[in-house]
Amino acid sequence: MSRTRVKICGITRVADGVAAAAAGADAVGLVFWPGTPRVVDVARARAIVAALPPFVTRVGLFVDPAPADVRAVLAEVALDTLQFHGHEPPALCRAFARPYLKAIAMKDGVDLLECVSPYDDAAGYIFDTYAPGDLPGGTGRSFDWSRLSPAVQARLSAPVILSGGLDVDNVAAAIRTVRPWAVDVSSGVEERDASGAVRRGLKDAARITAFIAGVRNADDRSTV
Repeated sequence: MSRTRVKICGITRVADGVAAAAAGADAVGLVFWPGTPRVVDVARARAIVAALPPFVTRVGLFVDPAPADVRAVLAEVALDTLQFHGHEPPALCRAFARPYLKAIAMKDGVDLLECVSPYDDAAGYIFDTYAPGDLPGGTGRSFDWSRLSPAVQARLSAPVILSGGLDVDNVAAAIRTVRPWAVDVSSGVEERDASGAVRRGLKDAARITAFIAGVRNADDRSTV
């Protein structure tokens, strides 16, 4: 089995981006959708991107954006890849001369192959939990991983990126079950307040390190 890539999403602080890179993250995600506490403005995003070392992919996340808004961000922030997490038409996703990732909400009863087919030029598909009334991503909830069966994956035109409710306690099982090309985590590596609630947008360096170690351990066991 090849090495599972890791994306740490929802970075809002320079120190968190640096910690993710130091722990071995392959990519960091910056959210430009204003409907979440994890949103960053252009100035903050530029500072985070500038602090990252080479070979860490900078991903910009948008939810049903106006094309002009994406272009405004790209004019100021050196993003490598775009991530679309809403109901964007394929023409919008491919309009910015960047590789793009398309998120697929794992709603009950949907035909996954039908959902992805319009986005056959995507660099990857992010399969994420659908939670009515919650954020479009980063909900901290998982879905039934068996829906991404080998038969389904064999018919996809781009790699599988598994998201939704991943943390250090379940990521190894997720990798063994799905065998994704990459995993994408946000709330699972965030700080907790005194009551144990997630502090959205504030990453915990120790949780990031433990999560990536869990991924690597799962990879090692898969090759035995």
